[in-house]
Amino acid sequence: MLYLIGTPIGNMGDISSRAAEVLNAVDYIACEDTRVTGILLKKIGAADKKLISYHEHNKASKGPEIIGLLKDGFDVAQVSDAGMPAISDPGEDLVALCIREGLDLTVIPGPVAAVTALVMSGLSTRYYHFEGFLPSTGSERRKRIEKLRGFDETIVLYEAPHRLKKLLSELEEAGFGECRAAFCRELTKRYEQVIRLTVSEAVSYYEQNEPKGEFVVCLEPLKEKNEPVDDALIDEQILSMRDSGMSVKQISGILSENTGISKKEMYRRVLNLLKS
Repeated sequence: MLYLIGTPIGNMGDISSRAAEVLNAVDYIACEDTRVTGILLKKIGAADKKLISYHEHNKASKGPEIIGLLKDGFDVAQVSDAGMPAISDPGEDLVALCIREGLDLTVIPGPVAAVTALVMSGLSTRYYHFEGFLPSTGSERRKRIEKLRGFDETIVLYEAPHRLKKLLSELEEAGFGECRAAFCRELTKRYEQVIRLTVSEAVSYYEQNEPKGEFVVCLEPLKEKNEPVDDALIDEQILSMRDSGMSVKQISGILSENTGISKKEMYRRVLNLLKS
């Protein structure tokens, strides 16, 4: 049997008695970082367990190895460094391999940072979209941020501290400036912190306060969905506003607000039209 086991996201006291029992009973434990998992295993009296390093960068080679152990009759647990395996952590591929091979698997539930932050955010929990980590750079990141504009439920994102200010700038450009957000870090730990601001307020706040720790960002959806605007009409408005003496920045700012098109995209559009 493969056991996917949720582990504490900060406070070690959150390990369940069932999770501890299974971790003590299995033959092998597949984990992201053997040092991190070793600390948890020592706490629950399972420090002598055989560990297998299994993470994003070696899953292609280690996955078949784990499948082989399962076929040989061994019980294997899989854990991430914190939270639920397969939720923005390794595990999804291992589940797919087990299903393909007809092997048994089960989940031992545990803490999830996204849901913990959502409950603390003060935003709507009736419906929510879990985005997790955005692509770190490039066109795929821009596409995902643009896609966020279409959701009408609370959006949950994970972000590293060194990219938080970039994320805030991108969200503001995409029209989320006035949307409420909760910035959650150190969840379940001694210095747990939740800061509730609009995106635009957060831009200013984190310019003065350097982000530290991994963040869960819960974001209010755009309140209004703008009706599609005819491209020809937008071009007419651009030329008319240009003729009235407005700058490219002024034109793109006004039309971005009116149409829902991001400031960056509208700026590029205005510039291209006026150049031609």
